[in-house]
Amino acid sequence: MTGRLARRRHRLGWSRGALLLACGLFPLLSRTAALLPPPPIAQSGAMPEIALIIDDMGSRLDVGRQVLRLPGPVACAYLPFAPHTPALARLAHDRNKEVLLHLPMQSMEGAAMDVGGVTLDMTEQQLTRTLKAALARVPHVVGLNNHQGSLLTRHPGHMLWLMRALRADRRLYFVDSRTTKYTVARQIAYENRVPSISRDVFLDADPLPAAVEREFKRLLDLARRNGSAVAIGHPQPATLALLARELPRLSSRHGAKLVPVARLVQRQQERDSLWRASWSP
Repeated sequence: MTGRLARRRHRLGWSRGALLLACGLFPLLSRTAALLPPPPIAQSGAMPEIALIIDDMGSRLDVGRQVLRLPGPVACAYLPFAPHTPALARLAHDRNKEVLLHLPMQSMEGAAMDVGGVTLDMTEQQLTRTLKAALARVPHVVGLNNHQGSLLTRHPGHMLWLMRALRADRRLYFVDSRTTKYTVARQIAYENRVPSISRDVFLDADPLPAAVEREFKRLLDLARRNGSAVAIGHPQPATLALLARELPRLSSRHGAKLVPVARLVQRQQERDSLWRASWSP
């Protein structure tokens, strides 16, 4: 694709987003932003809870098995058409680890997309069909989060289509990976009553060991302050080494508890319901 064509498609994408907003989605989004519940507050005496998701799974069998050896309910997010996704997802399920679809989404940077991704030039029918094909590749899937997506997750129209498709399948929840501060994915999920939650910490945006350790400490601080927190990491050496060392002593040393993502999603859904009811006339 030439640079001129790429820039033209990028402008068309933004024009399409502007049209969707002009057609009535912007009032919905503004109303949703105002109605999102405030962050939770830690209850006195309760042990802080953290949930962990390891992204980008399925490409390497050896690393995938290393992740599955981590203790406790570490969730695994699989790229739909990675070569080892079906086998590793079955192993994860056998080891009582949640299996997520790591759905590729178009990014602002124009980075190459993995197979099975959704893009801004798709229609609702195309997006839904792509999502169904991706889900069919991941055995025992219970939820999904976005891979990249700094462009797509800021477009309310496409996020509305995604949430409509998820709402048709009551088993699935959505985790907003928050690859951009302009994401509206969690907001649209809330508006459409899709069980959902947002990522609080990226453990390894900087993969150096000192940086990963710093982000792990920030995760614990957020969990102590709010009662819970969600982290996303990747199968990087420093990340896996830290988790293998710290998870076994999470309770004794850090006074925290590792829980399934679904548990924190359920609690968020309860807060969402209470908050929504408080705005009802």
